Amino acid sequence: MGVSRLDDQDYPAFTMGQAAQILDVQQAFLRSLDATGVLSPQRSGGGHRRYSRRQLVLAARMRELLDQGLSLDAATRIIGLQDELDVARSRIEELEADRDRAAGHTTGSPSDPDVEHMFETG
Repeated sequence: MGVSRLDDQDYPAFTMGQAAQILDVQQAFLRSLDATGVLSPQRSGGGHRRYSRRQLVLAARMRELLDQGLSLDAATRIIGLQDELDVARSRIEELEADRDRAAGHTTGSPSDPDVEHMFETG
């Protein structure tokens, strides 16, 4: 495993101090996100909060919305809806790709030898 864990978006690699510095926030901001259940950082053996890259991205998104004047509840709901929309869009793309592949295989394409044979005139 070793260093490859750092590629894992969910690996809790960052201390609270490191996370606060990366996000340019006070540690109290991260504690408040934990207290409200927005973030649930893992705990080290000594009980210290440890944050993953995915959690840092979420905290940054929250900070941006809160800086725009939204309440914590509103920011949480917006992020939830944005994430749901992203999942739905990805699923639509998958379904459209499946449909296009199926249509290409069932209708025959002009480069299909059987289709070309149907149009021979000689």
